[in-house]
Amino acid sequence: MTVVYSHRRSSRRIEEAKRKARPELNNFGWDTLGLAEKFAIPDFQDNILRVDAKKLPLEEFREKYERPRIPCILKGLTDDWHAHEKWTVSRISRKYRNQRFKCGEDDDGYSVKLKMKYYADYMANTRDDSPLYIFDSGFGDRHKTNKLLADFAVPHLFKDDLFSYADYKKRPPHRWFVMGPARSGTSIHVDPLGTSAWNALIVGHKRWVLIPPDAPRTLVKPYQSEKGKHPDEAVTWFSTVYKRVRASTWPKEYPVIEARQGPGDTMFVPSGWWHVVINEDDTIAVTQNFCSTVNLAQVWPKTVRGRPKLSKHWFKRLNKERPELIPIMEQSMKGPTEGESSSDSSSSSSSSDDDTSSDEDNSTANSSLPGARKRRYDEVFGHVGEGDSCASKMRSSPRRS
Repeated sequence: MTVVYSHRRSSRRIEEAKRKARPELNNFGWDTLGLAEKFAIPDFQDNILRVDAKKLPLEEFREKYERPRIPCILKGLTDDWHAHEKWTVSRISRKYRNQRFKCGEDDDGYSVKLKMKYYADYMANTRDDSPLYIFDSGFGDRHKTNKLLADFAVPHLFKDDLFSYADYKKRPPHRWFVMGPARSGTSIHVDPLGTSAWNALIVGHKRWVLIPPDAPRTLVKPYQSEKGKHPDEAVTWFSTVYKRVRASTWPKEYPVIEARQGPGDTMFVPSGWWHVVINEDDTIAVTQNFCSTVNLAQVWPKTVRGRPKLSKHWFKRLNKERPELIPIMEQSMKGPTEGESSSDSSSSSSSSDDDTSSDEDNSTANSSLPGARKRRYDEVFGHVGEGDSCASKMRSSPRRS
């Protein structure tokens, strides 16, 4: 079927982005499986905890939900955001029509970007099995797109982000503007460096499945024989693993949480939880990862091992500004912390020695950073296996000159 786009260059620009982002599909095709017609997520029992959080005290949130690591949907946190008026697909596509947003990475790790007017054209017409998905961490740093920052505010429950004590240019990517059509999403992963996350949905609906941190990766990942042409896509997970999740044979010791997130809902994902997200329709959201005093004991060891230069810089800043946290950091290096599963630091048959960040040098940190030594990729990013962290969240893509 021939697609007629609104802009004369849309077709060419979209095809260029596809070739760069998923070159393995150049011969196979993006819509070969016909999932636009065939794919449907079964009905489910929404069993997530929903909390009226507009006036929820920080300490109550931490004691009831963050410390025990209980995922939940928080209501009322975005009621006064201008984003609810300004972030419609039509308004975003007009106001930012000539601004380029990241919708993938090429094989060399460079960002693949599309102007918003072309992406909006694509979103309105795509029949792709697993569509391109805007997941842009740099929107707040660019002159023409940083106006988006004025449309939302970090909720009061997440303002104390300890990574904010590090120099902005040295801290890991932490904030993303997210936009995509039905069938786009992120496959099963654990957020990097032991961080927790919040995801505030402005437009559309998302389906979430969350699985406890101690569930083995062999249980939550598609089998090799199931991966096909879309091994790391949400549509593949929901077509394969989700059937096992719903079966009576699913291990009772790993109770699954399912949720449908709607406009105005803020999802809280605690440190270490496996999660997969798929868009049911056109969606726009903003999401951030954070380190608080509650998950510092999970974040610090992974930062020391995975980002040694950052950890030394961050340690100095916290030692100056928040010295009361140093004992927590030192204790966390002595062994598994309370609530951390043994699999968080176990080995796996799949590994990678590739660098995962521009400032990783696998060097030994100074004596004030105990345990800083070369560790495998899977230990650095929060769980076993090189594909366990969301690729879009692990680093900022370099720019092509």
